[in-house]
Amino acid sequence: MRILIFLYTLWATFWFVFLFLLLFPLFWIFLQKNEWKPYAHYLNRFWGKLYFPIIGMPIKIKYEFEPNPQKSYVFCANHFSYMDIASMGMVIKNYYAFVGKASIKNVPLFGYMFAKLHIQVDRNDKNSRASSMTRSVRALQNGRSIMIFPEGGILSKHFPQMHLPLKDGAFVMAIQQQVPLVPITFLNNYKIIHDDKLAVYPQTLRAIVHKPIDTKGMTQADVETLKNAFYDTVQGALNQYELEKV
Repeated sequence: MRILIFLYTLWATFWFVFLFLLLFPLFWIFLQKNEWKPYAHYLNRFWGKLYFPIIGMPIKIKYEFEPNPQKSYVFCANHFSYMDIASMGMVIKNYYAFVGKASIKNVPLFGYMFAKLHIQVDRNDKNSRASSMTRSVRALQNGRSIMIFPEGGILSKHFPQMHLPLKDGAFVMAIQQQVPLVPITFLNNYKIIHDDKLAVYPQTLRAIVHKPIDTKGMTQADVETLKNAFYDTVQGALNQYELEKV
């Protein structure tokens, strides 16, 4: 069994890197001008549409709500695996910006693409946190959606329990801009790629896009209420999924 997992991991890694290198010249071109960046975003989605079928990994998404590609949202998901980032483009069709760790920009080539297309934050740096918030709000004002993992990283020690407390940023900006917050649950990504193991385990990737939580009329005094609504939705789906497998 171990040799099969090893071979599948090599297969999945090879195609991830090969397809990215094949598409990188186009990424580089599209990232040279701001008005071309949406093309780079949708090229990312095309990358995923090639990658997952090639490695034989089906994706099953339950849409309780289908986001309007012409509208802005704050998308929030649980974060248990590096597969979350790779698969998000297959789940959401909207033009969005990730708010992710600043350290990603140090990854050769991929880091360049991420730094140009998305928003980096160093959570240990107050100025970086403030800058990322400003850029995120500006993106929402310009009609671009935001994607954030409110746990602040892959921090849970007891999957599928989310790490608490959740960071405030996503909820603050959703209320400030009065845009809907859309919870997303990745049900089993942590079983596909474990944070502590350099291995890819083949199985169907499953996710749920939940109904949006309306922020109209909310104020900053409602941040905790919004956080709790998000947590209850996503953790509830994770708990239900685990019960159904028993």
